[in-house]
Formats: sequence, C-alpha cells, structure tokens
Amino acid sequence: MKKLINLFDFRQKVDYKIEVMSGLTVALALIPEAVAFALIAGLSPLTGLYAAFVVGLVTSIFGGRPGMISGSTGAIAVVIIALAVSHGAEYVFATVVLAGIIQFLAGVLKLGKLMRLVPHPVIFGFVNGLAIIIFMSQLNQFKDSDGNWLTGDSLYIILGLVLLTMLIIWGLPKLTKVIPASLVAILVVFGVVIGFGIDTKTVGDIASIKGGFPPFNIPDIAYTWETFMLILPYAAIVAGVGLIESLLTLNIVDEITETRGKSNKEAVAQGAANIFSGFFSGMGGCAMLGQSLINVSNGARARLSGIVAAVSLLAFVLFGSGIIELLPMAALTGLMIMVAVGTFEWASLRTFNKFPKADILVMVLVALVTVFLHNLALAVLVGVIISALVFAWENSKRIRARKYVDDKGIKHYEIFGPLFFGSTEVFDSKFDVANDPDEVMIDFTESRVTDMSAIEALNKLTERYHKYGKKVYIRNLSSSSHKKLIKADKVINVNIVGEPRKPKVVES
Repeated sequence: MKKLINLFDFRQKVDYKIEVMSGLTVALALIPEAVAFALIAGLSPLTGLYAAFVVGLVTSIFGGRPGMISGSTGAIAVVIIALAVSHGAEYVFATVVLAGIIQFLAGVLKLGKLMRLVPHPVIFGFVNGLAIIIFMSQLNQFKDSDGNWLTGDSLYIILGLVLLTMLIIWGLPKLTKVIPASLVAILVVFGVVIGFGIDTKTVGDIASIKGGFPPFNIPDIAYTWETFMLILPYAAIVAGVGLIESLLTLNIVDEITETRGKSNKEAVAQGAANIFSGFFSGMGGCAMLGQSLINVSNGARARLSGIVAAVSLLAFVLFGSGIIELLPMAALTGLMIMVAVGTFEWASLRTFNKFPKADILVMVLVALVTVFLHNLALAVLVGVIISALVFAWENSKRIRARKYVDDKGIKHYEIFGPLFFGSTEVFDSKFDVANDPDEVMIDFTESRVTDMSAIEALNKLTERYHKYGKKVYIRNLSSSSHKKLIKADKVINVNIVGEPRKPKVVES
C-alpha cells in the first residue's frame, strides 16, 4: 500500500487543481500533434492517439521523472515512415514492441548513465533544434488543403486568433497563476470562435478523432528470422531515438524544476510503454519536450498531471470527439508557438563570442542536423563524437616533461598530462634516447597511462633505450595505470619500479 501511495505522489505536496488543469491542457495540445505524427507516418490518426494514451499513461505512473509528458512524436514517425509504406501498420506495431524490449533492457542494464557523456553544447543544440521544428510545424496551419499560403480574411482571422492566444499565455501569469494560462487561452479562443461564428480551421478539419478503447492486437506478421532482421534496424533506431529524446528531456525538466529524475527507471518505463503501445495498436512514442514544458510551466510537478493528460485524451476519443473536433487550430497553434519560444535557449546566442569555437560548432551542427534531417540520434551522436575528438585533441597537446639529471647521473623525466592515443607522438618527442645517460627514470606522478596506445608507446620507448644498452625505469604510476601495465607484462617489456601510488584524498 505504501508503494502505491508513493507511486501516485499522494504523500508529497501536490496542488491537485494545478495538476488536473495542467493535465487537461496537455491533453488538448496532444491531440493535433498525435494526429499529425500518425499521418506523417502514413498511419491512421487513431494509432497516434492510442500511442499518446498508452505511452503517456505508463510513463506517467512508472517513469523516472514526475511531470514529464510522453506520447507519439515526430522523431519516431520519421523513422517508421518507410516501414509503414512498404509493409503496413502490423509491421510497425511489431517494430514498436521490439524497440520497447530494447529500451527496457537498456534500463535494466543501467545504460541511462551514458547520458553523462552528452556535453552541454549538444543539449543546447538539441533543444534549439526541437524548438525550431516545433515552430516550423505550426506554419502548416497557415496553408490551405492544397498547400498554398492563406490570403485575405482567412489569413487575418487565423493570425488574429493565434496572436490572441499568445497574448493571453504571455499576459495572464502576470495577473494570476490560479488557472494555467494556456488552458484559459484555449477556452477563450474557443469561445470567441463559437460565439461569433468565425469560420476557421478546426481539429476536425485535420482528421476525426472518434474511436473506441485501444484494441489489443498481436501483430499479424510472419514470425520468421527474415521478418526479425527486417524490423530490427527500425526497432534499434526507434529505441535509440526514443531514449535519447526522453533522457535529454528528463535532464532539461530536472534543470527547470531543480530536482533529479531517474534515467534508468525512465528507460525501463519507456520500454514497457512501447511494448504495451505495440500490442494496443499504437505507433509508439517517447518523451515530448514541448508538452513537458507546457506541463511544468503550468506548475505541475507530480505524476498526476501526466495521468490526467493520458486519461483525458482517451476520454476525448471515446466520448468528446464531437466537441474536441470543434477546437480552433489557431488556439493550439498559438500555444505551440509559445512553447517553441520558451523552449529555445536564447541564452545560447549570447555565448557565441564567449564559449570555445568548437563548442559553438557542436551546438550549431546538432541543431542543424535535428532540424533538417529530423534524426535526433544522429544529431546527438555527431555532437558527442565531435566533442570527444576536440577534447582528445586539446588534451594531446597538454602532455609535457620536466627533465633533470641527479647527482648519481640518472636522468629523470617527470611527465605531466595524460598519456593516451592522442598524445603518444608528443610524448615520444620529449626523450633524447641517443644522448641520455645509461640510466633513465620516468616519473608518472602527474600523469597516467590510459589506453593500449599509451602502453605500446612505453614499450617502444623502452625498446629504443635497450638497443642503446641503457636501462629505463617507470615509477609512481597510478593504481589503474599500474594494473594496465602489469596485465600487459607478457606482451611488452616495461620496467616498473615501486608500488602504485595511492590516490590523493581531497577533503570537501
């Protein structure tokens, strides 16, 4: 019973009114997104809505970040387009189940900690890229069914309604925060459109959202090795994109709320959610940065808001489709534009002349890949690789050696900086093998041996000294460096003297 109480945050300080109202607002914002992403993937609108309900509900209850919203996303839709077109929805459902299994295993194996390897410039680029995508996706509402830009009264009406929505969202919090401004904005614009009989695009103009409870469905596919190999690449990409977007969103919400979520728990929940989504006719999904920001900006901090959003979404599909389909798209467009404005890290623009050029390059490149390729996994991977290479290059230049000859005629080399694959060439250039005395001592007090390249560099150096009939010794290795060289003793020839040095203890 205690676990159940903690699960729903009943013992935490929760403003139930804020949680419920914010959940309703998020549910309204989820509808056009879920429908649009399903259509992008070439699937029925209900597959997007069912995914938003199932993924949203499971992650809200069991996820590692209370207040974060998950549902069907564009990043997932882009991945499964080709599969949906060539093989149909059943193969998509099977892919989502397999992706969920991969995510679940990633959480169980505690791979969520790998997000520590994502540098801050990559997060900036990811956030800015998503903000631009959210904004650009709203521009479709200013086009007609033929894809042409609206003109005349139609354009002025939707512009006016969008600006009214944005004005309310911007201005109402300055007067009161009793009711979420985004919900008030949607209701006011809805009332204006209905009251004055304004002819403008509505949710129903995109697609009907009327449906039943998500049907349980075992994917109707051929269960063969060929089928598995067909869906595995899609599943791996869906799993990777979903985890990256979810865990980055978790980190961003952590910063906003000044709390800490659990990445591995979130990965397990995302995996379970996608497994259920695939078996309940959903297209799969992951965390949604825009909707999560709507939720936390409304003041929601507990699991209840996400649960309300998911249940409300299903209620709209089952019972309220007639009313929801009358909602003006202008209100939801204005809401999402404000989300895009709030999502963009404007502070990052002020860093262009202050941060290292490599970090700026990474930030811009990640944003561009996110916007133009819609491939979140690739964008983050590119950013991490470039950041790692820059880090390796900078550290490769930091290795240096202090040299002196003691009263016994032994020459000492005191090494500073890490010895690794990038610094081995510079390290080797520090030694004058031919002119050094018969005995040489290499001191690693301020350095460490990090990889196979470093071990091989030491081996080659000692071999060069041996050819000249000279003895070389290595001392003051760190415990980890000492272990590496001891393990490699059978394949290399390195003279180690003394015990490994003990790590320094720094009092805090």
